[in-house]
Amino acid sequence: MSEEVPAWAYERAELRPHDPRWILRADAECAALADSLAPWLVDGVEHVGSTAVPGLAAKPIVDVMASVTDLDTVVDRALERLRADGWCYVPPELDHRPWRRFFVKPDPSGQRREAHLHLVGAGHPRWSEQIRFRDALRRDGELARRYEDLKRRLSEQSGHDREAYTEGKGDFVASVLGTDVR
Repeated sequence: MSEEVPAWAYERAELRPHDPRWILRADAECAALADSLAPWLVDGVEHVGSTAVPGLAAKPIVDVMASVTDLDTVVDRALERLRADGWCYVPPELDHRPWRRFFVKPDPSGQRREAHLHLVGAGHPRWSEQIRFRDALRRDGELARRYEDLKRRLSEQSGHDREAYTEGKGDFVASVLGTDVR
């Protein structure tokens, strides 16, 4: 049985000026997920990514990250609950990031993404790296401006290829964190 690929899977990476409503939407998603994932949460649910940085242009997709006890247990036990809340599961064999389990919440039309959920195993370095990078951008306006400039260039060059867009940010993120984050 083959499932049709959703339109949001090929959505172009296009930046928008910062919208304060992103933070409100993220707060609502974090609260709902904290409730839904409560039995498995370790370090909570955080708003990460560019929409979490006031003033920073971003794709209009809220990224939230939850630290959980065991990735596969959470997927097994919470999948139906997450689906009922509008989340679509992207299996690891499609995501190619073994350190997380990934969900997308499409908009009501099903054409665009509204939010991403990154489930990260408790204690995995990616948890603290995501938060450290977000916080560095929040503290340093010049750093945030350089990151936005890079994202604009990548969007123009490879916005049609979301993986290339994401990979293009890797060296910048690694330089901020002083580590290889790929």
